Amino acid sequence: DVVETADIIGLLGSEQRARKVIRNLVRKGWLVRLIGGRYMLLPPERGAENIGENNPLAIASVVVEKSYIGWWSAAAFQGFTTQKPATITVAVLRQMAARTIEGTDIKFIKVEPRKFFGFRPYTIYGRDAVLSEPEKTVIDCIDRPDLAGGPVELVRIVHAAMARIEMEKLADAALKMKSISLLQRLGFLTDLVGRPLPEETRRRLRDAIPKSARSFFGRAARKDGDIGYVAAWGLYVHARKSDLLAEVPRIKAGSEARHAD
Repeated sequence: DVVETADIIGLLGSEQRARKVIRNLVRKGWLVRLIGGRYMLLPPERGAENIGENNPLAIASVVVEKSYIGWWSAAAFQGFTTQKPATITVAVLRQMAARTIEGTDIKFIKVEPRKFFGFRPYTIYGRDAVLSEPEKTVIDCIDRPDLAGGPVELVRIVHAAMARIEMEKLADAALKMKSISLLQRLGFLTDLVGRPLPEETRRRLRDAIPKSARSFFGRAARKDGDIGYVAAWGLYVHARKSDLLAEVPRIKAGSEARHAD
């Protein structure tokens, strides 16, 4: 589905001829220009008058060879939120500028190699697109709430996901990220939404968090009414509980505090 300029030059044996063919195919809608000599080939079954590619996840997935769609975009695909982010976020290993391709806004997020795991291809309307797996989607969102719609939307994602994902796989992904603040947020958020981790999984996370470790979640400065310090996870929460749970189905009173100590 993806061709490069070098492939066409090799096929035709002439750079001049190859570039002319590429221009004609782009003009007629048979090739979608992705980035720097990389194109998506549109199938002939689209008909003689090709109107372009209308599968934004498929487009975003093939712009860079080593990449995966993650964060809010993956959460929406996996049904963890009803929100449809306007921009598709793609994890890459090198810095890249945002692009708009076929009307799709794509933002590339450079991640550390240790965080570049936990993804696989999914077939979407006949095309393969590489997205993070459900457990990794949750972990990526907790690691970068700003790429998941913010704290309130993140809580909604965690609540929806916890009923469908494997707890041990979730913990494995969290520990592999090697981020203390991520572990603290994970423990707090699962407690908050009334879906606490199994005891053995909680123990694994707590054992990986130094007793003196402190981190923050929410806005930059604390305000009256905020949750404040959560001793169970060494986390300062600068947000009101009612605000964080605003998009979550009603939770029985006290259930989110079951593991508060």
